[in-house]
Amino acid sequence: MKKIGILFGMENTFPPAVVEKIDSMGVEGVTAEFVKIGGIRMDEPMKYAVIIDRISQDIPFYRAYLKNAALQGTIVVNNPFWWTADDKFFNYALAHKLGVAIPPTVILPHNKHPEGTTDRSMRNLIYPLNWQELFDYVGFPAFLKPYSGGGWKYVYHVHSPEEFFQHYNQTGDMCMTLQHGVVFEEYYRCYVVGQEKVHIMKYDPRLPHHERYVKGNPPPSTEALRARIEKDALTLCRVLGYDLNTVEFAVEGGVPYAIDFLNPAPDAEITSVGQENFDWIVNAVAEMAVKMAQSGENPADELRWAGFLAGTPAEKPTRKGEPAWVAERRRGKTAK
Repeated sequence: MKKIGILFGMENTFPPAVVEKIDSMGVEGVTAEFVKIGGIRMDEPMKYAVIIDRISQDIPFYRAYLKNAALQGTIVVNNPFWWTADDKFFNYALAHKLGVAIPPTVILPHNKHPEGTTDRSMRNLIYPLNWQELFDYVGFPAFLKPYSGGGWKYVYHVHSPEEFFQHYNQTGDMCMTLQHGVVFEEYYRCYVVGQEKVHIMKYDPRLPHHERYVKGNPPPSTEALRARIEKDALTLCRVLGYDLNTVEFAVEGGVPYAIDFLNPAPDAEITSVGQENFDWIVNAVAEMAVKMAQSGENPADELRWAGFLAGTPAEKPTRKGEPAWVAERRRGKTAK
């Protein structure tokens, strides 16, 4: 019997719905349950064929367990090794290099020294910084936000240098980015599952959290915009290797700017996303997990950093509609 496990925290609706959906599919030899673990041995035997991770970003014990489970052969969604290393600033730089529209973005030094460091620890840092050069590059309005964060925590909308410093001086030892604020006419949040399926949702980040998913889910204003949003969402998730993610686009002047795409445990509670979106993500994740359990094909079959960076993973087939260069990047190959 191949087991699919769901590892989760405070969620109430999505995990049980996925378990129920998988079991209701009646696939012979496949079942689903909530993950149950205690202290983990270094040679812990493989218990689950697939684990859907919804919480390890907040609990280091779970992240360590998932890395060990992957070592023993479990397929973990999402890859705990890459998720541990990833950050939003890297994502912006990579996406820009790939031709995805990204607002001008810079990473900033800590406002205060990280704990255990002094000014002597920062001797490589130019002081004083040329702030005007950074402001000229980014432009106002802008968003000051953590270089790797989530849930719209510590995000500040600033309209001038004075407003920027007012908030920057309150960020302590957090590492922050400053990104040009897109004045959007449309905004979309996309579920991307299995690096194959995209569900585009009309979204308004200006509203209270429980009202942000627009009722009726009106589609993008043009077919060309819809196609580009889908294409860019797939490109980003395939290159980064995420099998469950959300990608957010702010549309200004017909251009979809990718604003946030490091969400490997995206919100999927029915109380916030609504029934239609909830049904889609439950079905898509359940079907992906069953397919993985049956095939045993692990998207993260290369666990050595040298191999990940140098391109030694085993060959994988190009996915339907996937450009050759994306397939090469997904397989870890470097251009020559």
